[in-house]
Amino acid sequence: MKESTFWLETVTEWHPSSHALPARVDVAIVGGGYTGLCAARELAQRGARVALCEARAIGWGASSRNGGMVLTGLKSSASSLVKQLGLETTRDLFCLSLDALNYVEQVIRSEDIACDFRRCGHVELAYKRSHVAGLEKEAELLQTKFRHPVRLVDKARLSEEIGSPLYHAGLVDEASAGVNPAQYVIGLAQAAERAGAGLFEGVRVTEISKSSDGSFALTTSQGKLRAEHVLIATNGYTDRLAPWLQRRIIPVGSYIIATEPLPAEVAARLSPKRRMMFDTKHFLYYFRLSADNRLIFGGRAGFMPETPSTVRESAEILRRGMLEVYPELRGVRIDYAWGGTLGFTFDLLPHAGQTPEGFHYALGCGGHGVAMLSYLGACVARRIGGETVDNPLFALPFPTAPAGLYRGKPWFLPLVGLYYRILDLIN
Repeated sequence: MKESTFWLETVTEWHPSSHALPARVDVAIVGGGYTGLCAARELAQRGARVALCEARAIGWGASSRNGGMVLTGLKSSASSLVKQLGLETTRDLFCLSLDALNYVEQVIRSEDIACDFRRCGHVELAYKRSHVAGLEKEAELLQTKFRHPVRLVDKARLSEEIGSPLYHAGLVDEASAGVNPAQYVIGLAQAAERAGAGLFEGVRVTEISKSSDGSFALTTSQGKLRAEHVLIATNGYTDRLAPWLQRRIIPVGSYIIATEPLPAEVAARLSPKRRMMFDTKHFLYYFRLSADNRLIFGGRAGFMPETPSTVRESAEILRRGMLEVYPELRGVRIDYAWGGTLGFTFDLLPHAGQTPEGFHYALGCGGHGVAMLSYLGACVARRIGGETVDNPLFALPFPTAPAGLYRGKPWFLPLVGLYYRILDLIN
């Protein structure tokens, strides 16, 4: 088993064109994932001078390590969000998720990015019989209030969707898609560079200060950079560079294993329609087939950000979970195991806007970021360019923990994990 990301094995090594960091640009972007790259592409197409600084390699973070699920909706269910935000705001946010998905498809088509994008749909699976009522409520809300076509599949017909007896029902949404995330993020980088953006790998931004003229001075590992605008696009890897954001974003580990390629008949039995799949647990499983028929199986095996030890421990936990879903895979080899760090917020919603210092930001999708962070990167870029952007996320308050209890180190994650495990046992 390789402790490395399977998706990265499917891309040819690529690096941006080599040139010196400029002294001054219109926009400096910190972070080379979906958010930063989509913003860089959009800004460069509008004629802005852009420098994107990535401390590691382009796409190094969760943008190349996720499950490649391009989903409708947000981390919280629509039913939960109606209780939290009301029907109208929830409807706006759900429509925003559809816009985000359409944006990803449009970029992939227009830039001719070969990344196995396919509108295969997703199915949310009821792990317990008691969870079926929640899927029924969600289906009714989406169908009647949002006019969004979904359908509930009962246990008697669930074999049409998944070759496992474990689950009790499934909610199918045909609008969702799958993608190879590493191929997608490299395609975005190439598109941004073609548009004229400067992409700089191995350039860590260590300090940002605001000048009297309103511009920003960035101290980097490769020298000084001055910019009229700054976009922080670091999501789960946000650090002390932006303390206001660090206090509002929680880094949470998510882990994935990938099997050896499966025979075509086995793959067809496991996932007849090759959907994106996830279940209703708090410590959820999410899984899908890759283009070469590997089962990609992930989950919140542990909440702490990834380290070599947590990857190894999580791989065994996920293997047991995979066999719970698919007992017939008992003799199948696990070829890859890896982790990534997601960005969660205290209200489980993504957020975009400006910090008190004037930094632009977009982050916090909690595992639903392939589409939403791509789209938010473009939306922030349009706002920087002076365009009025009608996006409800820009108007939402961005909460943090009370009384300074959180300053970026998620000491409470083991307690949260224990709480969710108890909920999964009793609910």
